[in-house]
Amino acid sequence: MQYDATSPEDYISQVPEERQATLEKLRNIINTNLPKGFEEGIIYKMIGYYVPHSVYPDGYHCDPKIPLPFMSFASQKNSVNLYHSGIYAKKELHDWFVNEYPKHSKRKLDMGKSCIRFKKLDDIPFDLIGELTRKMTCEEWIEIYESAIKKN
Repeated sequence: MQYDATSPEDYISQVPEERQATLEKLRNIINTNLPKGFEEGIIYKMIGYYVPHSVYPDGYHCDPKIPLPFMSFASQKNSVNLYHSGIYAKKELHDWFVNEYPKHSKRKLDMGKSCIRFKKLDDIPFDLIGELTRKMTCEEWIEIYESAIKKN
């Protein structure tokens, strides 16, 4: 499901009412734990966190007009999905998250390369997401991103 939102508040107001409090809580957890340098906004029609052009003028290599994406979340048809580029780009972070998840949730981890799907809203491990958000600084993300781009 996609929403034509102009701000995170607008996005949350457009999702089904039964999901709004969950998304607001997720947003608050991320904003509380987000390292300096990242900004919040709408990116790819989701609530996103990215490195702004003021910090990284080159932007995203696929479209330099877009700031460098880092993480985002969205309300999809059957789940709330969290996308975290650091999990995809840094094996140690991925392994840490996979190992920690069972300590915070009784449900099986439903995860793609950078996408974590939560089908039961009452079982989102907010504390773990807060910890994940703190695990990578803006500077580290830029360094990882640039090293991956230069390889290609």
